[in-house]
Amino acid sequence: MNTLLQIIYLFASITFIVGLKMLSHPLTARKGNLFAALGMTIAIFGTVLIHDLEISSLKYVLIFSALIIGTALGWISAKKVKMTQMPEMVSLFNGMGGACAALISLIEYHHYIGVNTAVISILAGLIIGSISFSGSMIAFFKLNGTIKKNYSLPLKNTVNNLFLIGILIFAVYIQINNLPEIYTYILFVISLIYGVLFVLPIGGADMPVVISLLNSFTGLAAATGGFLYDNKLMLTGGILVGSAGTLLTFVMCKAMNRSLSSVIFGSFGSSSSTVSGGSGKELGNMKEISASDAAVLMNYSKKVVIVPGYGLAVAQAQHIIHELELLLESKGVEVKYAIHPVAGRMPGHMNVLLAESNVDYGKLSEMEEINPDFVNTDVVLIVGANDVVNPAANNDPSSPIYGMPILEVEKAKHIIVNKRSMNAGYAGIENELFYDPKTSMLFGDAKKAVTELVAELKQM
Repeated sequence: MNTLLQIIYLFASITFIVGLKMLSHPLTARKGNLFAALGMTIAIFGTVLIHDLEISSLKYVLIFSALIIGTALGWISAKKVKMTQMPEMVSLFNGMGGACAALISLIEYHHYIGVNTAVISILAGLIIGSISFSGSMIAFFKLNGTIKKNYSLPLKNTVNNLFLIGILIFAVYIQINNLPEIYTYILFVISLIYGVLFVLPIGGADMPVVISLLNSFTGLAAATGGFLYDNKLMLTGGILVGSAGTLLTFVMCKAMNRSLSSVIFGSFGSSSSTVSGGSGKELGNMKEISASDAAVLMNYSKKVVIVPGYGLAVAQAQHIIHELELLLESKGVEVKYAIHPVAGRMPGHMNVLLAESNVDYGKLSEMEEINPDFVNTDVVLIVGANDVVNPAANNDPSSPIYGMPILEVEKAKHIIVNKRSMNAGYAGIENELFYDPKTSMLFGDAKKAVTELVAELKQM
């Protein structure tokens, strides 16, 4: 039986690796997700039904009841979640993974007291899982708007770092002295507190970095469980999640112009609550444009670039924006989409959103690819994006986002910005692009505004 279980684990590990590879491209991402899920399903049932340990009938009832309840909750949540709520959904699910790792450590510690290698894995899983859980919950509440402010202790970096060092010293003390189980619960609580202190001061603009970093934490916590149980599948899955999360953290750090050390030591993102132009300079005058005039401008263009943002997701305007794209192409206009790595508050958010409306993936251009093309672009249509197109990132050293790589839309010949209002973006700062002489503001809900734009184009 054990040999059969190892074969099942090997198969599941292969599905994880192949599925992760397929997730790297939108055309195969859905199949990759289902393929990896199939491997996980087989591994779960293999573990429950084939494992060498004797399991009573009551325990089988409890196990399968938990599986049914968890599956139902996950299925309903995934079906009901709006695309705009996807970032907080990811944070919530990631937090559940960290909580599982922490609970496993709490349950297993008293079985392994005195076994040094096992206790090290248990305490590492407890610390990392607890931090991932509480940190992810704070990220969840920040992303859904429940926590609207960035709370910060005086000398927060020093306090947080000393807190973390204290946690590690306490864990070593527990391991060396083989302390009773009650001490692991104390470690659990203080690790939860650190997770809260770690994420609570971080500004909204840095949330994509936080999500990917906490995701890597959960992977590491799961991998410690693999070491503890000598379970190759848990180890493989944890390493894949941890390494993918770490690589994504590097990508997000680059996209947000943050160093990895500033992420780890918590010295970022606390200044996003100030709404201003940054340098205090006169921003100039803003001008509006009607849907009719915007349609004329786009109708006689040779090249149009669409920049989607969170506002497009909120309005669920992905389908009408695809209709606009097809309409312009029927008139001989070249259309591309410019995708910033963190557009929509989460890596890949816009790619998934546009895939919903069957936008050709070949038309989606990453920031590095599209930036040189803006100088040859007749019209840039910005739909609900803000911080990722703010020129202050390049020319205002006093701005909180200074140095962040952006879509350099200001180089285009004409810029049309669709927004509901002149409110500041997620980073909480004014966007000087809106006052550029080449920029015209098309106010209104994204879906309604683009629908009017399409109606005007159809009459030309």
